[in-house]
Amino acid sequence: MANHRYGLIMAGGRGTRFWPRSRKRNAKQVLRFFGERTLIQQTVDRLQPLIQPENLWVITNQLLQAEIRNQLPEIPKAQIIAEPAQRNTAPCIGLAAHIICGMDPEAVIGVFPADHLILKEAKFRGFLKTAFRVAEENEVVVLGIQPRWAETGYGYIEFPKNTIPGKGEVLPVASFREKPDQRTAKRFVERGHFFWNAGMFFWRAAAILDLMRHHQPKTATLLAGLPDFGNRAFTRKLAELYPLCENISVDYAIAEKAEHVAGIALNDIGWNDVGSWEAVYDLADKDARGNACRGDLVTEDSRGNFVEATKTVGLVGVSNLIVVDTPDALLIASREKAQDVSKLVKTLEARGREELL
Repeated sequence: MANHRYGLIMAGGRGTRFWPRSRKRNAKQVLRFFGERTLIQQTVDRLQPLIQPENLWVITNQLLQAEIRNQLPEIPKAQIIAEPAQRNTAPCIGLAAHIICGMDPEAVIGVFPADHLILKEAKFRGFLKTAFRVAEENEVVVLGIQPRWAETGYGYIEFPKNTIPGKGEVLPVASFREKPDQRTAKRFVERGHFFWNAGMFFWRAAAILDLMRHHQPKTATLLAGLPDFGNRAFTRKLAELYPLCENISVDYAIAEKAEHVAGIALNDIGWNDVGSWEAVYDLADKDARGNACRGDLVTEDSRGNFVEATKTVGLVGVSNLIVVDTPDALLIASREKAQDVSKLVKTLEARGREELL
């Protein structure tokens, strides 16, 4: 079945928490944060030992399509598709399933975010092999990440009690839980059988389409109205129909409603969703006082700062700051408020500052 295994990389986000480096035309997934390869290149690199490049598909937006095609020459250009409008993950996955199933009715698709970091790649691929094998049996399979703290920014997957992470067992998923408050998140972690939902799913393309028809009939009907992928009219028809699809995540639309969902509880694979500058700081090398820098940094009585700049930066008597310098914008933020950088982007949008977006 190996040649029937496909990877869908979802790469349509804007990465607004990484402003001012992440912009509409140069978003987080096409940037270098760790090493010489961008996040989306690293995603493809870790999948290629299991999935041949001609079986990889990327769905992104129109502003990033050309850059992603440039960064991923191993993937056929036609398989790097731009959504005409952002409609969240359910229509995105449904679109890919419609195209791939039309070419290969036996296709099994793994869904992967474009902008996550996984340090223990060989270990991760071992779990992927199991997930694909189970998905071939017409099961919906999801991967759960063992939580390292009580995180309120992720959804959770509930496994059976006494689940042992990393054992590789395929277990029934008891429930999906939405992003909790702090008290609930702490309780989830203490119980030990709630895992972070990292948005990685595995299923037959035909099974996805069946679930869409059952739970998202409007979107399913619209996607069914598309001509064959190789048809000249495909792009024009996609631009007409896709914006009419319901704007909804695959979790709400399908996963939470499916009758049989299996899961694998992962232990440490070095996973990080690289959700803010704070995550980059956490993963960066630091000096004796906890300062991290991508560039040239000189400090005096300063601790716990992250700096990214092309010029020399001097810090005196400051702690726990994020400083990111670009040719047209400078960000200075408290590390504990790193998630709020996206609010600056909304303010700039409200002020019509398109040149900074």
